[in-house]
Amino acid sequence: MSRPLVVDIHTHVYPPAYMAMLRARKTVPYIHDPPTGEPRLIILSSDDDPAIPIDQRGRPVDSSYSDTNVKLTFMKQHGINSSVISLANPWLDFLEPAEAQTWAQRINDDLEETCAQVNASSDATLPLKERSTLFAFAALPLSAPDPEIIVNEIKRLTTLPHIRGVIMGTSGLGTGLDDERLGPIWAALEETQMLLFLHPHYGLPSEAFGGSEAMNRYGHVLPLALGFPLETTIAVTRMLLSRVFDEFPRLQILLAHSGGTLPFLAGRIESCIMHERKFAENGGDVPGPQRSIWEVLKTNIFLDAVVYGVAGLKAAVTVGGGSDRLMFGTDHPFFPPLDEREKEWLSVTTNYNAIEENFGGDKEAVTAVLGGNAARILNLE
Repeated sequence: MSRPLVVDIHTHVYPPAYMAMLRARKTVPYIHDPPTGEPRLIILSSDDDPAIPIDQRGRPVDSSYSDTNVKLTFMKQHGINSSVISLANPWLDFLEPAEAQTWAQRINDDLEETCAQVNASSDATLPLKERSTLFAFAALPLSAPDPEIIVNEIKRLTTLPHIRGVIMGTSGLGTGLDDERLGPIWAALEETQMLLFLHPHYGLPSEAFGGSEAMNRYGHVLPLALGFPLETTIAVTRMLLSRVFDEFPRLQILLAHSGGTLPFLAGRIESCIMHERKFAENGGDVPGPQRSIWEVLKTNIFLDAVVYGVAGLKAAVTVGGGSDRLMFGTDHPFFPPLDEREKEWLSVTTNYNAIEENFGGDKEAVTAVLGGNAARILNLE
């Protein structure tokens, strides 16, 4: 039997202009181009340790980060029909305020043009699963001096045919997602029904993992495996506690990496809220959240299936109330094979296998998670 429609909703790209910008920088984030050897992407602050030789910092960065043809080849190798590309972290968070609007428009226009060119080369009369297509999550000028600039960009994005949402990190405007200044941005996303893809980057302080000694010894395992998921969990919980979901009940958010540890910790979070004496509902003087985390997970939150295991998928399906809020992803071009001769990426096949194993003989659920949900939620047809 032929494979159903497969949509990759978690796949990144650094457009050429963005790569050039990173190459011109000397502070994180930046790309180091040695006289010999591969360029290195220094993306995390823990990567920029002076004790590490500069030619060994970060990770190698090759054409898979920026070449659309490499992305399309990867898709064909792994049976992916459509990808929703997004700028990888740290997005545009580091830009000077005066530059943010210009760069956001430039990057987003580049993403739109890339998708348009690829899609124009395929036969639009064919079903989506018989073509190779691209759509995109746009970047926001979050360091802009006025939130209205960000709001205006969100509204402008609705005029770009291939943009299906926006991507944002957990820092927001710099202080987290419970920042009251984000109100106009949440309102604009709710009004336009633009999906927000929330992705981690900042993690936890390196001291939480043992400092630079542990970073040098264990590489990226601790910050990526533990720091990223906890960052997402903390960010969404702060949104819940600050009543963002009460004020903006139609806000729609896609969480990277199956929501981090949120599915597993949801019950504990809810219990702590119900027993917190600071909240007015419990006799305190701070208004607490009115909607439960369980309701928010079933109405405001979508999860990707980038969790690499059956146990994580079971938790994701449970908190979402079924399989219809879960979507396949790869996190390409990160986590490539260590052996360049390998064509299939273990990071991708692991997610495929986990979906197949988790849903067993439920072909409808498998079909929905692999692509049907994304096609419906993002209106890809």
